[in-house]
Amino acid sequence: MEHSALLIIDIINDFQFKHGNALAEKTATICPNIVKLKEMMIKEQRPVIYINDHYNLWQADYDKIMAKCRNSLSSPIIEALKPTDQDFFLIKPKHSAFYGTALHTLLSQLKVKHLILTGIAGNICVLFTANDAYMRELGLCIPSDAIASADEQDNEYALKMMENVLKADIRPTENLLSNS
Repeated sequence: MEHSALLIIDIINDFQFKHGNALAEKTATICPNIVKLKEMMIKEQRPVIYINDHYNLWQADYDKIMAKCRNSLSSPIIEALKPTDQDFFLIKPKHSAFYGTALHTLLSQLKVKHLILTGIAGNICVLFTANDAYMRELGLCIPSDAIASADEQDNEYALKMMENVLKADIRPTENLLSNS
C-alpha cells in the first residue's frame, strides 16, 4: 500500500433527502469496512482524507459539519467514522472530490499514486471522484463493500463501470486487508 491514501467521501451526511433513509441504512452496513480500512492505513502510517459536502457552511471544520448533520439517522455513522486531528479534511462544492478542491495538490504533496475510495454515494460522488482520479493517472481500489448508493442496482452498475472502464480493483475489504 505504499504511496496510497484512503479517501472517505461524504460520510458525514444528514440523509435528509429523498431516499435518505435507504442510503443511511446501507451506509451503516459499510461503516465497519471503512473503519477497518482506516485502521489499516493508520497502522501503515498512510494518509486518511475525508472529503465532504459543505452543507452551506463553506468551512472545512468537521466539528461544525458533524453538528449540522447530526440526527437519528446520521449519529451512529458519524460516531463510527468521525475524523480525528490526524486526518485530512476537505470540503467539496460538487460531486467529485477533485472539483474545486485542493485534493490534487494535497495528493501531490503526499506523493500519493494510488487511492482507496470509500463512502457515499457510490453511483454519484464516488464514481465522479474515481473518474477524475483515473484522468489524473492515479491507481484505484474501490472495495465493493465500502461504498453505498441508495439503489443497489445503481451501486452495482457504478462498481462495474469503475472496474471495467477505470481499471479499479473492486474486491471486498477483506481481500485488501489480507494483501496489506
